[in-house]
Amino acid sequence: MTALARAGFESTLTPNLTLVLVVVGLVAVGTALALDRSLVRVLLGMVLIGNGVAVLYLVVSGRAGRAPFVGEDPATMSDPLPQAMVLTAIVISLATIGFLLALSYRLWQISGTDDVPDDAEDARIQRLARDDETSETYDRSEESTTTSDERAEAGESRG
Repeated sequence: MTALARAGFESTLTPNLTLVLVVVGLVAVGTALALDRSLVRVLLGMVLIGNGVAVLYLVVSGRAGRAPFVGEDPATMSDPLPQAMVLTAIVISLATIGFLLALSYRLWQISGTDDVPDDAEDARIQRLARDDETSETYDRSEESTTTSDERAEAGESRG
């Protein structure tokens, strides 16, 4: 028994292992879905991550307390901060989901699919890197940080 427990203080931060595993599962599956090329799967992944964050706030908020009535002992009252954080997480996830929903609908209208297409510039850069070539727009003269006057002075000092 710890000194705090002997003094009458119980730990309010003993997390429920089941809820911790639920949080880990929701965030892990949500992350896996969010890394997919389909925007519907990205949308579902963001929903799962948002719900995982809300459950995480529930886990770290501790045990439920009593309602804050006048005349009650403040030590037995609920802390309102975790409740406010859960509401904030819900609002942020709702805004993110709304944006992704509009983005996926617009992509479906334009291309008829919800898959994010490969970017042509990214494919070109990957091909150049694979072939160990430089771009046509690359200018080696822009690589140096010295000016032409500094190069001329360096040439005079050597000569």
